[in-house]
Amino acid sequence: MALLTYTPELQEARANGQPIVALESTIITHGMPWPQNKEMAQQVEGDIRAAGAIPATIAVIDGEILIGLSEAQLDRLAQTQDALKLSRADLAVALATGRTGATTVAATMICARLAGVEVFATGGIGGVHRGAELSFDVSADLQELAQTRVTVVAAGAKAILDLPKTLEVLETLGVPVIAYGQDALPAFWSRDSGRTSPLRMDSAAQIAASHNMRAQLGLPGGQLVANPIPVADELPSAMLAPLIDTALREAQAQGISAKDVTPFLLRRIFELTDGASLAANISLVRNNARLAAEIARALA
Repeated sequence: MALLTYTPELQEARANGQPIVALESTIITHGMPWPQNKEMAQQVEGDIRAAGAIPATIAVIDGEILIGLSEAQLDRLAQTQDALKLSRADLAVALATGRTGATTVAATMICARLAGVEVFATGGIGGVHRGAELSFDVSADLQELAQTRVTVVAAGAKAILDLPKTLEVLETLGVPVIAYGQDALPAFWSRDSGRTSPLRMDSAAQIAASHNMRAQLGLPGGQLVANPIPVADELPSAMLAPLIDTALREAQAQGISAKDVTPFLLRRIFELTDGASLAANISLVRNNARLAAEIARALA
């Protein structure tokens, strides 16, 4: 049996050398409620097509890696209550045992690389969780960025994380962190984390050239392109900070840990912002998809 299963659209795109953008599926199963999750996924795919590329939403259904989802598959995944949250450690087990799961940033990068897709759009990457000096809770996304050659477009690391420590780990691992169009490093819902980005680029063509240069140098790993949320949809850091602190205290009090932390925090911040964080999340994902399509076109 083939390891990867492509939709007819993706088969044609690969045969014709069309630009393709990978999309993760954890944001569908663990990041947003039904039916907004399906609507968001369809909007993001539409944005990529409008920008001249082909979307490839990646997921595992019944032990198969799907590169691109049919509408029926997307509908099923968006309503699956017990989908696994798949990363590097458990991707192979899910395939071997015929399970259904959504791919995190790390797992999506692995599958995209297998499929020959060089650009991936997501909301925000995982990173070093607050209190990691005690919990050792560090996302596998960071190691994946260091070893899998895919350019990842995100709105920075999720604002619920310890951003300074996340940056330090990325630097140690040799991952380029590139702010797009500004000097400030964005922080997911906010355009400015209060920190200056290590690198800045102002065009998709520059980012594509850097991606290719890394390959020529024989460097492993990808690039993190930190694309700020559109101004109109930003949630200021000063407003979010106390809400994030509240959600973190609640998670600690309830003993929530490991893979359950991020979904819990995102859900609580959605509640604490009366839904404003979800609208911002959708905006930033769509914005990242459009930039990723530009980069894919430049690479193609």
